Formats: sequence, structure tokens, C-alpha cells
Amino acid sequence: MRCNLIRWNKVKEAIMKTIKKAFVASLPVMAGYLVLSTGFGMLLASKGYGVFTSLAMSVFIYAGSMQFVAVDLIANSASLIAVALTTVMVNARHLFYGISMIDKYKNVGKGKPYMIFALTDETYSLVCADNDMNSREYSNYCLYVSVFNHLYWITGSVLGVLIGMILPFDVTGIDFALTALFLTVATKQWTETKDHMPAIIGAVSSLLCLFIFGKDNFLIPTMIIMIIALYVLRLIRGDKDA
Repeated sequence: MRCNLIRWNKVKEAIMKTIKKAFVASLPVMAGYLVLSTGFGMLLASKGYGVFTSLAMSVFIYAGSMQFVAVDLIANSASLIAVALTTVMVNARHLFYGISMIDKYKNVGKGKPYMIFALTDETYSLVCADNDMNSREYSNYCLYVSVFNHLYWITGSVLGVLIGMILPFDVTGIDFALTALFLTVATKQWTETKDHMPAIIGAVSSLLCLFIFGKDNFLIPTMIIMIIALYVLRLIRGDKDA
């Protein structure tokens, strides 16, 4: 009995340590998500929708940029085909960076379906970073980060609707918060890692494709070029290590 109690205390201590680490890591995302999702809720309220709609969209859609786009699609009674095609175009990047998590999420346990669903840009930036955790700790860390970030988004979206219903706001330009949040996360990643080559590849690929394909069509070509460039970089570095 005593051995079991000691073992349970050690397990509990390890879990609490991982939860704390995930919470601390998610704080920058919390600051961005609360502001951003509050803006989404206010925008939704300006179209005449209430708390239930905001809660449902944030729980089941949970895709920042797509939720902003979905507000107008819903308000204008867009067809399911239009919604589906728009979603694919807006969130195509998830297909590309999700591929890079296949190995890391391979043995994460029963939480895998939810973790795949909750892999937003900001969550990805946290779970893909280098770490010194063992496989079980890392799996739990990824799950807790995903849950924390999701809760931040849900909380802000509901709060935003309530604010929008009580106080009228001019919501023009409020969706720029998405860009601001991305810059914040990207800056944090730049300062915390010594290897800046992936970030440089991403920036150069984006600018090149923006110039060639234009602002409406550059996203998917950018992702393709980035994947190829990162794969080549991995091969080169692998040969050097060998």
C-alpha cells in the first residue's frame, strides 16, 4: 500500500509539473487568443448572433482566421459548397505543417484525435519546439497546451459576444489581430532558437510567392516550396552529420 501511494504521488507530481510547464508556455498565446477571440465574438455579435453560436463555433470549428471569414459566410447564407471550398483555401496550411507532426504525434495515446483537431498555428509553434522531455511527458505536454489554448479561445469568444451585445463597437479592422498574434509568436520563436534557417526559408518563400502569384494565390505555393526547401535542408544537414 505504501509503495503504491509513493508511486501515485510521484505520478501526480510529474503530471502537475507538466501541466505547469504547458500553462507557462501557453501564456503568450493566452494573451493573444483572449484579445483575438474577443474580437471575433464582438464581430459575431455585430451580425446579430449570440452566445450559443459563438460557443459552438469556437468549440467545434476552432480555426481563428476561418471563424472570422465564417461570420460573413453565415450572415450571407453561403452554400455548403462555398463554405467547404473557402475553408480548404483558408486553412490549407494546416495540411502542410500537420504532416511534420506525424512522427511526434505517433504514440500520444487516446488524446490524438483531439490534439490533431486542436493543432492551430500557435499551438504548433509551441509543440514543435525542441524539448528535453521523454515521450510520455511530451505527449501530455502537447495535450495540455492544446487544451489551454482552446479554452482561451472559447473564453474570449463568449466574452466578446457578451461585450458586443451590451456595448456597441466599430469592428472595422478588428481581424488584423490575427496578423499581430502571428508576429508575436514568430518573434518569440526567433528569440528562443539558435537555428533561424527554417524561419528564413519561410519568409523568403512567402515573399517570392507573393510577388509571383499575388496575395490571393500565394499561400499554397509557399507551403509547397517551404516543404521542399526544408526537406532538402534536412538532407544536407543529415549528410553533414554523417
